[in-house]
Amino acid sequence: MNVTAPIIALNCLIYFLVNYANFSNDLVLGLNLYFIDALLIWQPLTSMFMHANLTHLLMNMVVLFQFGSMLEYKFGALKFSAVYLLGGVATSLLSFVYIYFAYKLNGSFINLVGASGAISVLLGIVAFLDRSSAKGLLIAILLMSFVPLMMGVNIAWYAHIIGFGVGYLIMKARVL
Repeated sequence: MNVTAPIIALNCLIYFLVNYANFSNDLVLGLNLYFIDALLIWQPLTSMFMHANLTHLLMNMVVLFQFGSMLEYKFGALKFSAVYLLGGVATSLLSFVYIYFAYKLNGSFINLVGASGAISVLLGIVAFLDRSSAKGLLIAILLMSFVPLMMGVNIAWYAHIIGFGVGYLIMKARVL
């Protein structure tokens, strides 16, 4: 059973529903990961399926297809699904720590959306499994995290780095 394609389809479906159905802004914000007064229990999961724009969605889905298909083949659908979802939620929760302190220290409102954190978990796993590509994948994570920032595009660079670390540590701890 293939699960990478359905995960991609779900991301696309949610993107188009959120952007073209008549949902309230409060509902949409409630699905994103952000800090105002408290973390809503579902946000670490639902934020993984929300995307800022079509380019964000398409870039994430291309990388998810490439690395997700490879890891699903290696680990099987069940293990892959578990590591993608649980690794993504762990990345969201750790990113929330950054969001919380940014808000408390300087009042910065950070709205975290996208599958990038969960996808970065996959890249961390691949880096562990294929040591010859580890340096290249780390450089790719750093480039995709900081080049857009230098161009004035606000992205969750910390989620990329945290996700990569989570994936690497999952493998180092022999969880898979």
